[in-house]
Amino acid sequence: MRSTELKLFCRKRCLHFLKDSIPMKKPIVTLGGLLVALGFMAGAARADITIATAGPMTGPFAIFGERMKRGAEQAVADLNAAGGVLGENVKIVIGDDACDPKQAVAVANSMVNKGVSLMVGHFCSGSSLPASEVYNEEGILQISPASTNPMLTERGLDNVFRVCGRDDQQGTIAGNFLADKFSGKNVAIAHDSQAYSKNLADAAKVQMNKRGMNEAMYDTIIAGKKDYSSFVTEMKLNEIDVLYYGGYHAEAGLIARQMRAQGMSTVLISGDDLVTGKYWAITGAAGEGTLMTFGPDARKSMPAKPVVETMRKGGFEPEGSTLYTYAAIQVWAQAAAKAGSLDIGKMTKILRNNTFQTVLGEITFDGKGDIKQPSYVWYEWSKGKVVEK
Repeated sequence: MRSTELKLFCRKRCLHFLKDSIPMKKPIVTLGGLLVALGFMAGAARADITIATAGPMTGPFAIFGERMKRGAEQAVADLNAAGGVLGENVKIVIGDDACDPKQAVAVANSMVNKGVSLMVGHFCSGSSLPASEVYNEEGILQISPASTNPMLTERGLDNVFRVCGRDDQQGTIAGNFLADKFSGKNVAIAHDSQAYSKNLADAAKVQMNKRGMNEAMYDTIIAGKKDYSSFVTEMKLNEIDVLYYGGYHAEAGLIARQMRAQGMSTVLISGDDLVTGKYWAITGAAGEGTLMTFGPDARKSMPAKPVVETMRKGGFEPEGSTLYTYAAIQVWAQAAAKAGSLDIGKMTKILRNNTFQTVLGEITFDGKGDIKQPSYVWYEWSKGKVVEK
């Protein structure tokens, strides 16, 4: 109920209450006092619209959670400065799932209790998938800025969207790249068995095989180890020219370093998780020439320019998922304005039938909740910087 409606409601109800319950011989409430009380009640009852973002705020992937948090906070600050959403201020709450599925479900349930209208998250697909079941059951809109597992939008959940690409799209691009650039070379494909990692590796393998090229080696590693020298030695014995690694930057960084330590010149190719300075912090010069797919750098787009400048002035570089998180909130706010409501049914219909202007550029969704725009380009680590190819 809006504050103006609440004031009228309270005025009628409170006057009836006063007439029926206060003895007329003791007129203790003045008209001025009543109006003050009504104003206080209406003001106290008025609540901000609460939205949330959730991701790995702690743990080995905390850098990504920090980017989501910063992007969400900046988007909310900018929204409120422009008048909020549907005439109300927006409040952001942060959830930490540490990229752990069980913790993600606990976060999702806590967000239900907090009455959030939107979840911008999660980051890891392994968190988004189980948490999405909670949001779907409770009628909460979910827009992920980073979860790329195809199954997130393949289950027919009408409340689930994402502003990033999918692993199968990313892996398919990699498979074509391997076939085009490394024909006749020995290619190894590996992953760490996690959902994100396996989806990337398998999609790359399938597409490369479709192009008539077979891998010389296919293997899995165990995430979280400090020594991958036995895996690297096996690649050396197989004279591997290029490794496509589906996985995260921590393991990829160690593999790159240990390949160079064994005198290997093998090219390392991977996905979007390697677009972080933490990868180079692990590899140093051993990371030179590493290739990876990631979305177009939103910092270079004209719509993002004022946001990027603001965040840089605040001492934060809006890399990676920062602007994707910002864009997800922009999409939600524009959908709410078009719907004139936060009703989940109205919102999802608007989301699937409109184009939204964001820091990423124009965004439109297909019937599954995936974006229709091109979602991946190639990047290279060069002298400690990520350079678009």
